[in-house]
Amino acid sequence: MATENSTRTRPATRQKRTDILEAAVEIFGNKGSTNGTLADVAEQVGMTHAGVLHHFGSKQKLLLEVLAYRDQADVAELDEKHIPGGPELFLHLVRTAFANELRPGIVQAYTVLSNESVTDDHPARGFFEERYTTLRREVSEAFRELCAQEGVTEPDTIAAASASILAVMDGLQLQWLLHPEIVGLGEASEFAIRAIVGAVLRQPPELETYVREV
Repeated sequence: MATENSTRTRPATRQKRTDILEAAVEIFGNKGSTNGTLADVAEQVGMTHAGVLHHFGSKQKLLLEVLAYRDQADVAELDEKHIPGGPELFLHLVRTAFANELRPGIVQAYTVLSNESVTDDHPARGFFEERYTTLRREVSEAFRELCAQEGVTEPDTIAAASASILAVMDGLQLQWLLHPEIVGLGEASEFAIRAIVGAVLRQPPELETYVREV
């Protein structure tokens, strides 16, 4: 049974974990997961190294919690706390891109960690492999539902289009972080998603048609 004292401390504990996660987002975003240390995070929140370990156990666990925290932010306003399915998914991706313009810190942390994850033995590699596999599947399912609604025979471009949408979104995030005064993250992401969805539905001619022989 929870005592009155433990009930009072739970909100404080949750807030402290959130404070640590937000500090870790900033540290890992600025320094990367290798150069960013638990000592840096602890200093940011006015705690000891041991205090951070008390809440998260290890740097690897904190790193994975940061990534989960980022994904939770994407669906925080949704009733089911999960990305929608079907054609609504494409609208969600556009809304997420516009929302990301208001949270550059978490976008930077995600971009840094996702790029680092391709290196040998990186603790987040498994997270990103699973994440991309899941997202490609969900986007492909959304394309199939959209094609059925529009009366379009399911084209063989769905797999490539699904991977392309994810690649464009992540690539635009990098460009936006480097040149926020030039690249509009939301606007450019919406343009790209509309173009890719349109290409799947209209099935335009092969690119080779427009390439002159050398």
